[in-house]
Amino acid sequence: MKKLLIGIASICLLTASPCFSQNYPDRSIKLIVPYTPGGGTDTVARMMAERISSELKWTILVDNKPGGGGNIGMEVVAKSKPDGYTMGMGQTANLAINPALISKMPFDAVNDLVPVALVAEVPMVLVVPSTSPWKSLGDLVKAAKAKPDFYKQATAGAGTVGHIGGEMLASKAGYVISFIPYKGASPAITDLIGGQTDFMFATPQSVLGMIAGGKLRALAVTSANRVAMLPQVPTVSEEGYKGFEAIDWKVLVAPSGTPPGIIKKINEAAQSALKNPALIAKLREEASSPMYGDPAAVMKYIRTEQREWSAAVKASGIKLD
Repeated sequence: MKKLLIGIASICLLTASPCFSQNYPDRSIKLIVPYTPGGGTDTVARMMAERISSELKWTILVDNKPGGGGNIGMEVVAKSKPDGYTMGMGQTANLAINPALISKMPFDAVNDLVPVALVAEVPMVLVVPSTSPWKSLGDLVKAAKAKPDFYKQATAGAGTVGHIGGEMLASKAGYVISFIPYKGASPAITDLIGGQTDFMFATPQSVLGMIAGGKLRALAVTSANRVAMLPQVPTVSEEGYKGFEAIDWKVLVAPSGTPPGIIKKINEAAQSALKNPALIAKLREEASSPMYGDPAAVMKYIRTEQREWSAAVKASGIKLD
């Protein structure tokens, strides 16, 4: 009997999927969001958690661990037990940009994490306080050129798409400003409205309400085409910077070594949730688009994005250390 049990255990270790995923999940799953509550990543993570929980009766608990441009939360995920009960909502900054910006990352975005499911993509919106005299991107550029290093751009964190997108635009337009990093979108927007900073590239989820309420003014979007929710707002490309594009994407990741069977199960749960009309409608209300793909497709997508953002960072000459 002892030999039989050892044999079964060996089969489980070799195949991983059938033995470990058959009864998964049998307890709550922690979904780590590496930013503060209320921002774009947090909003999408909570919508996903709610939909999967509703469809499959899983218990998914969102745990916000902000800081370090998303690196603090992702480090927690990378160092967690690879049993499928800790996942992270990774995105462009911590999985594709930061590895090219920071020489000593607290985790290896390629080897310490395994991609699980593509979730959504969204452009950034360039916003200023409603009290700002700037009515267009051209106004901002003109003012920034007239007073080098005088104006301040808020960012949801160092190395975020909003930060690097701003650096890229500054380089293209030929102005110099100060970049002020926060631990997430919410505190950055609060200070922006309060006048402590002058402008920000933010996710639509975090600023649409403020735009509609008259507290913020949108000057441009970073997508190739205009955003349906803000049809009157031009793209950065339309404003004279041809080909400019900066997209923020979200993707579920797990610690490296998580059994393939569990990865597949979570991927299928995520794809099912993202095909739900109610969730699609919620994403589109916030200018996001759902994304799909099996684990292999997710891996390919992230590797491509890592190469492209690394090239963009090197071309801009930006370094955080």
